[in-house]
Parts: sequence; C-alpha cells; structure tokens
Amino acid sequence: MTSQERIVEPAMADSPYLSLRQAVRPAIFAHFLLAEDRERARQLAAECEDLLFLTRELLKAAGRAGILGAGSLGAGSLGAGPLGAGQGSGQPDEDGGDRQAQLLGAYAEAGLLWAKVVGSTMALARALLDRGDWDGVRRLASFLAGAGEGSTAEELNIQLGKAVWGTYREPLEEISAAMPPEAIGRAIDALRAVLREVPEDVPDRNREVNRFLPPLAASVHAIMRDQGIDIPYSSRVEHIATGGVARYPDIVKLSLDELAAEFEGTCHRPGNQ
Repeated sequence: MTSQERIVEPAMADSPYLSLRQAVRPAIFAHFLLAEDRERARQLAAECEDLLFLTRELLKAAGRAGILGAGSLGAGSLGAGPLGAGQGSGQPDEDGGDRQAQLLGAYAEAGLLWAKVVGSTMALARALLDRGDWDGVRRLASFLAGAGEGSTAEELNIQLGKAVWGTYREPLEEISAAMPPEAIGRAIDALRAVLREVPEDVPDRNREVNRFLPPLAASVHAIMRDQGIDIPYSSRVEHIATGGVARYPDIVKLSLDELAAEFEGTCHRPGNQ
C-alpha cells in the first residue's frame, strides 16, 4: 500500500459523510447485477453505470480531501488555528489559507457527490421494484441505513411495502368470514408473504395484517364447526375470530401460524379434501 493510499482510507473513515466500505456497498451490488445476468441486467444498465460513475467520482473527491488534510497537518502551518495563522503572526498564512480553502472545497464536493450517489441508489432501487426484485431493494435499503441515510432507507422500505401489498391485493380483498377452503389457503399464503417480504419496520405492517385475522379465523372456525370437529380448549381460533388479538399486533405472526395450523389440520383429516 502506498503512502497516498494510507492517507485516503483513514480520511474516508473520518469523513462526516461516509466510510470507504459504506460508500462502495451500493457499487458492489451494481457490479453484481451487471455480472449476474447480462441479458437481464441490460434494462438496469443505465442505473448501474450512473451509480458506479458517481461512486468513482465520490471516492476521488474524498481522496483529494484526505490528501489535502494530511498535507495541511504535515506542513505545520495550520497548527495555530482553524484558518492556518502562523504562530504569533495574528494573520492567516497564505499557503495554509489556500490549502484550507481547497480542503473545504474538496469536502463540499464529496458531500454533493454523496447526495448524488444516494439519489442514484434510489433510482436503481425503483428500477428493481418495477422488476419485482424485492430482495435487491431490501439490500439497497440496508446499504443506505448502514451509511447513515436512515430516512431515505425508510422511504425505500415504504415503497417496497406498497409494492408487496399491491402484488397480493386480490387474495387479501377476498378475505371474509365465510370463505371456502381454497380461498382460506390463498389468504394464508398471501398474509405470510406480506410478513416475509415487507420489512418489519415499515409503519403499520403488523397492524394491517392483524386486521385480516378475525374474518380469516371466523372462516376457519366455521369449517371446523360444520365438520363437527371438537375444538380443543387451547385453541385460539374463536378468540381471534372475535377480535381478541386486535390490541396485539406484535404477535401477528404467531396468531397467523396458529390459524394456519388449525386450518391445515382440519383439511388433512381423514375424509377431507
């Protein structure tokens, strides 16, 4: 590793905008998309290339800032104050002042380029959303959150949540208190997919899923009653059907799993289809 490389990487780590590893993570994923499937990646190529170009420019700008900063400290002319005044002179040192201005300019350039990298990452994520690549969107949101762009990552997760809900809208709209077994199965699969695909921190995810459980439970309970099945005391199907879990969205996955187990057990009893 050269002395210049040793200067650049610590400077990136100390940057107020990003660290080296955080900065290149979206670019790594863009490279992966381009290499994974050339035919598939063709539609994403523009977004990926934009992101790679901006990341490259960002690293250059941050590197210049690091080199300038290290040179300023090494020269000793900035040691007496933030404007680079010489010892006892009371006035900014001309060379130190120029270097200070260059350093501030380099950091400003790095900040603006980082904003463009974030924007380009969002553009790539939207292209992945259009293709239904939810895992890729989650990865980019994770990159942004890890780089300190929490609000941007949250917005991306919200957009992902909307896409998932839209995909499963039809079976969810069919949920009622009087569904046939086939519709119950589709509803359970759809709700499980929502819990699996929508990030947990998306606002109201659990609450929205939870509101589908009472009519779903009522349908399962009706089938069990019509078939003369003895409902065990430990079963929560009737409790869920009457809205007993409405106040507890945090246990929505547990409640859905219990309904699915009761339904699947009923459907697989001897003589049932």
